[in-house]
Amino acid sequence: MITISQARTIEGELTTLEIPSQVTETLDATGLTVFPGLIDPHVHFRIPGQAYKEDWITGAQASLRGGYTTVLDMPNNVPACITPARLADKISQIESQLKTAGIPLHYGLYFGADRHHFQHLHEVRDQVVGVKVFMGSSTGDLLMDDESSLHAIFALCAKLNLLVAVHAEDECEIQAQRAHFAGTTDVSCHSKIRSPKAAEKAVKFAIDLVRLYGTRLYILHVSTQGELAQIQKAKQEGLPVFAEVCPHHLFLSEADYATLGTRGQMNPPLRTLEDQAALFQAIAAGVIDTIGSDHAPHTMAEKDLPYGQAPSGVPGIETTLPLLLTAYHQGKITLANIIRLTHSGPRALFQLPHYPDVVLVDLPAERTVHAEHLKTKCGWSPFTGKVLKGWPEYVILDKIYPVGHGRQSA
Repeated sequence: MITISQARTIEGELTTLEIPSQVTETLDATGLTVFPGLIDPHVHFRIPGQAYKEDWITGAQASLRGGYTTVLDMPNNVPACITPARLADKISQIESQLKTAGIPLHYGLYFGADRHHFQHLHEVRDQVVGVKVFMGSSTGDLLMDDESSLHAIFALCAKLNLLVAVHAEDECEIQAQRAHFAGTTDVSCHSKIRSPKAAEKAVKFAIDLVRLYGTRLYILHVSTQGELAQIQKAKQEGLPVFAEVCPHHLFLSEADYATLGTRGQMNPPLRTLEDQAALFQAIAAGVIDTIGSDHAPHTMAEKDLPYGQAPSGVPGIETTLPLLLTAYHQGKITLANIIRLTHSGPRALFQLPHYPDVVLVDLPAERTVHAEHLKTKCGWSPFTGKVLKGWPEYVILDKIYPVGHGRQSA
């Protein structure tokens, strides 16, 4: 049994927690606030195929450092996770690496949608948390942009009661815009090539498919006002449509290209400050269901290539909670909404088991994000140098993991 005394709830009340465990440990949590173990519904831990960017040893360490005890990993691996055999191999590698790490991280996996492997969905339906559909091209080769295949996957997943998670950007719109900016090395053009129209057009088509087939739809990394309007309308209609927002869209904007360069390049891209404000408003209104880090590590050497060669994606699992807690101190989000978006929302959406995991947070702690302190293998963050207020200190999983820098503010 693990006993935690003198912790505070988000309402400010003192509480003592007793957490089942094979070890006997006690912890005086005076000054710390208790959160449930966080759930990240959107990570890319790069196994198999790209272990030089991340693996499940460093990924698990980074997860705990960020306060996360459950992660859901995407299928755009090398090779992509689109067959039962590849899924089994991926699980075997994950289990081996978590054993090596000595961290019993809870995890779930998405299955990749590929127009040539629909027959496998019924075989894996009980082994995966959902099916990932790339309506627009991104990292990897899992593009499925033709209407007939999209109709087929939505219909089949409705029949199998599988959640469809979509990267909603319209490929035709992206390619049309790309032609206008051919040969550019200006990374700020990324937000024009992958325009708000591309996102809004894809979201509309996906929601129309929900109206046809009743498929449970999870719209990943929502970033624009136009998407939010459509999602809110779909929810008002009672459609099973759910939405995720990512920390880079909440805390970065197009203005940050000037300092970040290609380190601020992701899909969908950075948006305007008006879009950013709309995302926070949608959180307050209950339109957003989850926050996913979209932890997508690439090496610094890859990210520092010129625009057109640099890959899209940024790491984020270690900084998501401190960013959100900083926003709480700024009055932009409530602690209750942080817990809803990072725990109860994803747990309900993905029908995950209840785990007694706990995160103890030092709400007043102010610390600077230092690249050398990160556990992710890629070793960098778009938030390096930022002072954030509110950091996890301990994670209680199978035992007590100290994950902070000590109790004093810095």
